[in-house]
Amino acid sequence: MNTTVVTDVDTTQPKRSEFERQLLRVQRDLLRMGALVENSCVLARDALCDRNLEAAQRLRDHDKQVDRFYRQIEVDCMHLLTLQTPEDEDLRRIGAFMQMVRDLERIGDYAEDIGEVAIKLFPYPVPSLIGRVQTMLDRCRSMVAMSLLALSNLDAQSGLDIKQKDDAIDADYEDLYAQLANQTNLVGSVEPTVLLVLAIRYLERIADHATNIGKRVAYIVTGERT
Repeated sequence: MNTTVVTDVDTTQPKRSEFERQLLRVQRDLLRMGALVENSCVLARDALCDRNLEAAQRLRDHDKQVDRFYRQIEVDCMHLLTLQTPEDEDLRRIGAFMQMVRDLERIGDYAEDIGEVAIKLFPYPVPSLIGRVQTMLDRCRSMVAMSLLALSNLDAQSGLDIKQKDDAIDADYEDLYAQLANQTNLVGSVEPTVLLVLAIRYLERIADHATNIGKRVAYIVTGERT
C-alpha cells in the first residue's frame, strides 16, 4: 500500500524576496524623484539669480512630474503594507519613505514658488542682495543633494550631518531678513523687497525639508528619532 507524505512548502522566503525587491524599487523611485527635485532647485537658481524666464517656465513641468512620483510612491508604500506582515525595520523604512516623499514634494513646490518670484521680479532692476540670496540657494541645493546621497547609501551619520548646514541657512535667513526689513533707501515700489523676503523664506523651508530627509534616513538605520 502506497502512502503519500504531504509536506508543507515554505513560501515565506519567496514572498520575502518579492517584498524586498518592491521595497528597493520604492527607494529607487524616491531617488529618481529626488533627482528631479534637485534639478528644480538648479532651475530656481537660474530663474531667480540669472533672470532666466525659460527656467521659470520649466519649473512648472518639473513640478507636474514630481507630483506624479509623489502619488505613485504613496500608493506603492500602501501596497507594501498589504503584502505581508512587515518586520519592525520594514515598518520604519516604509513609514520614513512616506514622509520623505512629502518632504521632496514640498521642496519641489518651493522651487516652483521661487520661479514665480523670479517672473514677478523680472521687470525690476537686479536686487542689490541677489548675490547673498544666490549663496543661500546654492547651500540649499547642496543640502538636498546631501540628503539624497544619505538615502542612497542609507548612511545615518551623513543624514544627521545635514542639520549643521541647516543652522547656516537659518543664520542666512535671519541676516537677510534683517537687511531687507531695515532698508532706509527704498525708492519706488516695495514689491521687489517683499518678493525677496518670500524667496528667502521658501529657501529656509527647503533647507528644513532636506534636514528632515536626513533625520528620516538616520531613523531607518538606527530606529532612534532625533
